[in-house]
Amino acid sequence: MELESLTIDGSRNAVASGEMTATAMAELHFEKITSGDGEINSFLALSRERAMSQAAKIDGMAAKGEPLPVLAGVPVGIKDVLAMRGAPATAGSLILKGYMPPYDATVVAKLDAAGAVLLGKLNCDEFAMGSSNENSAYGPVLNPRALDRVPGGSSGGSAAAVAASFAVATLGTDTGGSIRQPAAFCGVVGVLPTYGRVSRYGLIAFASSLDRVGPLAKNVKDAAAVLQTIAGKDVMDATSSDRPVDDYVGGLVKPVEGLRIGVPTEYFGEGLDPEIRSAIDGVIAGLKMAGCAVQPVSLPHTKYAIPTYYVIATAEASSNLSRFDGVRFGLRAEEANTLSAMFRKTRDAGFGAEVKRRILLGTYALSAGYYDAYYRKAQQVRTLLTRDFLAAFSEVDVLVAPVTPTPAFKLGEKTDDPIQMYLEDIYSVAASLAGICGVSVPCGATNDGLPIGVQVLGKHFDEATMLRVAQAVETGQQRA
Repeated sequence: MELESLTIDGSRNAVASGEMTATAMAELHFEKITSGDGEINSFLALSRERAMSQAAKIDGMAAKGEPLPVLAGVPVGIKDVLAMRGAPATAGSLILKGYMPPYDATVVAKLDAAGAVLLGKLNCDEFAMGSSNENSAYGPVLNPRALDRVPGGSSGGSAAAVAASFAVATLGTDTGGSIRQPAAFCGVVGVLPTYGRVSRYGLIAFASSLDRVGPLAKNVKDAAAVLQTIAGKDVMDATSSDRPVDDYVGGLVKPVEGLRIGVPTEYFGEGLDPEIRSAIDGVIAGLKMAGCAVQPVSLPHTKYAIPTYYVIATAEASSNLSRFDGVRFGLRAEEANTLSAMFRKTRDAGFGAEVKRRILLGTYALSAGYYDAYYRKAQQVRTLLTRDFLAAFSEVDVLVAPVTPTPAFKLGEKTDDPIQMYLEDIYSVAASLAGICGVSVPCGATNDGLPIGVQVLGKHFDEATMLRVAQAVETGQQRA
């Protein structure tokens, strides 16, 4: 069996037809991870016992001729910011080294109930803070498409595992672009669901008003199938929506003819790599040929998205990460003589440089005398950014834009310049602030063979239309 071309349908059908057992399929993936991931470093821990138990359960159902669940036997990896029973949850940080959650995140439980075989936990930037996966305390992840390049972040391990065929699909999280950017850099599909569409219960929080869980996969149909599985209301997450979940997979067959495509002019200015612009121009031309109406739209407050994001996200991080103090779980500094010294030494030893930087920024923004000037003002600008999207979506059905200003950059290229690293998210943070949905779809490669992704942004809770357009983009690329 060629793991490189294995899809969700291929996995499930192989088990259902008796062509291959789920146990054998899981073993093949573990063998590939063992032989190939030493260089890429996408997995932090393997959950072999749980995976083989689930595979045996699926094989038993297949042998009895029982109906198989939708993800029966499908090998899946989980980003290490999500709780998964029987596996560590470090969030890529030393401060949580050795922490073993006693429960499953809701999304993990849903995948398990759908028959997925959970292979293990995936590397990520520490507490999901980063755009390159170089901030992990357990070493950087390399891009399987070009080993001298970053895979993107913070869900770099999730994107790399799919690109390297270590897993058929994975879960990542996106706070300001952390699914879409790695998907673009690694040449896979990555979905940002609408805020509230997918439960956050069991997610180690970075910025609670921004964090979202979503799938990465080899193609749009697989990503839609995983999203269909994990979406929906959860009583354990008060921010999850009770709006009905559409048939994402079934909707992919609907034609895109007649849909209105918006092209935001602010996303095509100075700083956009010409090869990326050319590839996206090709996508837009293909959508026109498919019968879509294309028109320019304006998102006038886009230039404020990066500073707004880095006030709100860091403020929420400062609050969320205050719980990691050495008292309840994870790392504790042993040499401290007083409680306050233990707090200081634990946090100093446990947090990496980028996390410390964001805690300091966020604490400053929330401090007395500065709250109104920074955090409150950022929330007001966030409202303006959201109104930009609402106005655009009153005229069009989806937006098509770049995911990143450049292709995957070299390891170490931007680690000494946080501002340049933050600007990698220039086309992704506005959608995060507005709470809308988005997807990154491969749309070609540079002359050096580096993947290029295009971003399709949809209205709140209109993942179905967004995915239809993404499918049309993918089909057009296959024909090309």
